Amino acid sequence: MAEYLDFFNVYIMGVIEMLFQFYFLVKILKKKVWPPFYFLFSVCGVIINDFLPAVTIIGFVVLVFLLTACGTFVCHGDFKSSILYASLITEIMLLCYGIVKSLMGILCPWMPAVFHDAAGIAVMLVSEAASLALTGFCYYMLYRYFSCYTVAEMQQMFLVFIPILMIFIMSEYINSIEFQYEVLMEGGPSGYLFSHWQLLAMHLLGLASLFCILFTYKKLLQNFRLSTELSLLEQEEHSLNQYVEEAKTRYDKTKSFRHDIRNHIAVVKKLLQSGKLEQAVSYIEDMDDMAEKMSFPLSTNNPVVDILVGNKLGVAKSMGIDVSCSLLLPYPCGLKDIDICIVLSNALDNAIHACKSLEVGTEKYIHVSGRIQGDFLMMEIENSFHGKGMSKKGTGLSNIRTVAEKYGGAMSIETKGGVFVLHVLLIIPQHSRNSMMDWL
Repeated sequence: MAEYLDFFNVYIMGVIEMLFQFYFLVKILKKKVWPPFYFLFSVCGVIINDFLPAVTIIGFVVLVFLLTACGTFVCHGDFKSSILYASLITEIMLLCYGIVKSLMGILCPWMPAVFHDAAGIAVMLVSEAASLALTGFCYYMLYRYFSCYTVAEMQQMFLVFIPILMIFIMSEYINSIEFQYEVLMEGGPSGYLFSHWQLLAMHLLGLASLFCILFTYKKLLQNFRLSTELSLLEQEEHSLNQYVEEAKTRYDKTKSFRHDIRNHIAVVKKLLQSGKLEQAVSYIEDMDDMAEKMSFPLSTNNPVVDILVGNKLGVAKSMGIDVSCSLLLPYPCGLKDIDICIVLSNALDNAIHACKSLEVGTEKYIHVSGRIQGDFLMMEIENSFHGKGMSKKGTGLSNIRTVAEKYGGAMSIETKGGVFVLHVLLIIPQHSRNSMMDWL
């Protein structure tokens, strides 16, 4: 009977536990895996665990790296995400099994007759089921509340790997000295270095500490997001004030010109009636210059973007920088004007700064282009630069990346010699497609 129980504990339950861990890893990485890989991993995990039990530090490390390898190469997941979740999965299962084992140790003195023969097998099955149920609940909490992170956020979340490892080492150290104490007491008076109540409290605190670390990281991340959004809002407020003032200035000039238009027409009419054709033509040219100054220097079909890009390129042109713009936007297009302005203002500020740092006599230029293609807005800002360092020192790139991620898009940088190209892709929300189709 004992041999059958050992076979059941080591191999049958071992396969189930390994299947449970691998299934959750695939689930939390949001991947799909060919079913035979589940069985293959379970067999490999049981074989490794037979030689190096997961309750030892070496066995824990080997199992974590086996899960990490499967997450990276089989699931095609990110390496850091795979090793972090592999560690969490293994540690949670060990702590949950430790909790149930301690509870069973507490109950043993109260029901000594139960742990024999068929009743003992039933109790063992109940213990395994309880361990898996508790593990499954913890996995569910981990998946629901601590798995929705971007790749950038996962880079920072990797910092929690150290405290997770520390919790495991401390729990295993306690287990090892407890086992050594039991061996020393063998043949002598029975006793334990730690009571089952103490071991239960240690495992519970270990599991609680694990989730406290994850909860704290989540709160810190939320605060960081709020801080980033606040910074963007402050920038938006500054930009909006600037654009409003520019619009007011143009409106006042237009209002003044409209007020005087009758007088201008009267002057031209008088000149023509007097036969002074050259003077009339000259006066009309002056009026044309005035109208030109009041009109926007470019037209993207978006009035807010017209003011922003016109102002930025006007500054660049006054510095001797060759500028061009072939950006055309539907209006409205489902993207917030201020988000488009954040992208363009930061990109153009970087481009102007790069051109300013070039030596005299070097070609200086800024080209802005963009178009709508399907559900995507693709923008490209190309400028000359000195050939190194800008991709790291350029200010505002993080703001551009934040806006791109907000719309499910991406930002990329390309450098070729003295040419710097910034590519920005924004995905237009689906609810705006009808208005865009009307515009097209």
